[in-house]
Amino acid sequence: MLTSLVFVMMVAGAEQDSLTAARELYASAAYEDALNVLAKLPENRSAEETRAAEQYRAFCLLALGRTGEAERAIEAVVQSAPTFRPSDSDISPRMKAAFVDVRRRMLPSIIQAKYTNAKTAFDRRQFEAAASGFAEVLTMMSDPDAAQAAAQPPLSDMRTLAVGFHDLSVNAMPPPPLAAADVRAPVATIPKSSTAPAATSAAPPVPAARAAGNSAAAPAAAVPNVTAGKIFSILDSNVVPPFAIRQDLPKYPGDVPIPKVGQIEILINEAGYVESAMIRVSVTAKYDELALNAAREWRYKPATINGMPVKYRKVISVTVKPFGRS
Repeated sequence: MLTSLVFVMMVAGAEQDSLTAARELYASAAYEDALNVLAKLPENRSAEETRAAEQYRAFCLLALGRTGEAERAIEAVVQSAPTFRPSDSDISPRMKAAFVDVRRRMLPSIIQAKYTNAKTAFDRRQFEAAASGFAEVLTMMSDPDAAQAAAQPPLSDMRTLAVGFHDLSVNAMPPPPLAAADVRAPVATIPKSSTAPAATSAAPPVPAARAAGNSAAAPAAAVPNVTAGKIFSILDSNVVPPFAIRQDLPKYPGDVPIPKVGQIEILINEAGYVESAMIRVSVTAKYDELALNAAREWRYKPATINGMPVKYRKVISVTVKPFGRS
């Protein structure tokens, strides 16, 4: 008893206003002390720290038998992080049951609100926000605690709509500026080899007289190729999109508790080779690397305009599902 008290005093004295102290106090069964530390945490915390603080507040309140207060703390956790589920190793069966009950009650309304926000973004042509929102909706619908509600109207009907709007949003997203760097993943470029055709062909030089603005001095036959060097996408209605010859993704290394949706953006050159690839929405860092390596080897029948091959920017949606689910 004395040892435990000394331990509690040491932790509280050393880190009285920290989340770490609250965790340590909870682990030592000093629930009231942990609640006091949590109450003194600064308000300008990150979303992750706020979620963790409410989680441990709920743990302490449940351990003290203050069920009503604990439920409100769990509601705050679910509202701020709907996909969060405490690890079984962190909580008792009683605490797990409390979290499951609250999540089953709250998730259906949260999913509907997320869908409404994503649809609003889609209607405003904010396609990147819409794609992210619909992906979050689909992920939450696959959560075990939402499974029963997701199998019945209105969520069952909403799932079909969310899938369709997600794909439309992904395909409608404009390409990022060519000069912009993507800090999430380096651009993966196919190495040059003796067997691979050249990635691009240089545009014909513009005559000096024309460059100076004297169009009459340029011969009539010297009309430049308007598609040379230009990159097309799904937004260009006059382009026949590329046709996938090989577009295989690697297996996910391990298993995931809930589906994850990512996006790979590729640039297909006039020969049907992937000239570059980048991650737009990450699955996991490890799988992103595997997917980019695979994307280097993808092959296509190139996109065309009036039969002429052109460069084409394409976004591929990547969905990783739990093992055994279709």
